[in-house]
Amino acid sequence: MKTDKPTILVVDDNSINIDLLLDILKGDYRFGVAKNGAKAFEYLEKNKPDLILLDVMMPEMDGFEVCKILKSDQRFNDIEIIFITALSDSKYIAQGFDMGAVDYITKPFKAAEVKARVSTHMSIKKMKESLNKQNVILEEQVKDKTAQLQEMFNATVCGMALMAETRDPYTAGHQHRVSQFACDIAIQMGLPDDQVESIRISGLLHDIGKIRIPVSLLNRPGKLLKAEWELIKMHPMVGYKILKNIPFPWPIADIVYQHHERIDGSGYPRGLTGKDILLEAKIMAVADVIEAISAHRPYRPALPIESALNEIKNQKGSLFDKAVVDSFLSGADILSKEYPPTPTPINDDDLIEEERNNPEKYSAIYPLRNSSVKN
Repeated sequence: MKTDKPTILVVDDNSINIDLLLDILKGDYRFGVAKNGAKAFEYLEKNKPDLILLDVMMPEMDGFEVCKILKSDQRFNDIEIIFITALSDSKYIAQGFDMGAVDYITKPFKAAEVKARVSTHMSIKKMKESLNKQNVILEEQVKDKTAQLQEMFNATVCGMALMAETRDPYTAGHQHRVSQFACDIAIQMGLPDDQVESIRISGLLHDIGKIRIPVSLLNRPGKLLKAEWELIKMHPMVGYKILKNIPFPWPIADIVYQHHERIDGSGYPRGLTGKDILLEAKIMAVADVIEAISAHRPYRPALPIESALNEIKNQKGSLFDKAVVDSFLSGADILSKEYPPTPTPINDDDLIEEERNNPEKYSAIYPLRNSSVKN
């Protein structure tokens, strides 16, 4: 099927010039005609030509002014303009190009030159349109492929997290809940989306190092030998080794490595202090403790979320970063409400104190305490 012919708007106050141009270009194009700038704008309100042949010397509004107005209007600034003029001074030619014209045709007209210049710019216009269409198609393809890759990435991360969690049924879902809590904190702190995403991924993988820990240690709530406790404390380092060679766009391995470090240096495995701990790891530490207190464990029922909030408040500035805790507490009422359900009321203050005084009996909330490390 033959496509419509391109349209050319001829703007010239001289009827003879108009007739000459139409005669030279007839057969290949459709035409619009305007004898001054005002008429040209009237035409453009109803039609959009592919090209404008614009006379420079016209009464009331010359071609330069018409061109300037057209190029400042988003509706028309992509229409190519070729000036037609008897002015041959280079300064006028330069002025036209500066205003956005693509070419000049000088008077008196030479048929071969007019045809060649118009044909050339029509071909360029078609190539531009084709390229723009291809760019749109490519952008959509890239967008679709990116979405597929993102979906595959998320599925892989979730699969890795599930692999670790299936070995410890008592803490199933722990990494996902920690990830959610950590993201809530990061959002409350006003961190950029990219950093929030790094925290989400880190949370999902923060305990992946437990895959190297014997199941008998993970599932035993009783007292551990010193050597067994030292083995438990290796899981951040194991996680780091598993993740360090994966080309994440974020420092996921380092965040996982540091999630049990504490501000005062009492954490593990390296005993880092505040200034040496990544902000993401500081956030993860708070989220990890909140989840550990508010979720069920084999040695005690879940405690109310208020108990977790009180605990991080009490340890603010010593174990946990002050800014992270303050930010979390200031927005606790609007953060994620998918907390574990509040159990039958118990004396949670006494229970937390008992955990502190009997580390051999309970899973450690704090670093360097002998336990089966259920958090």
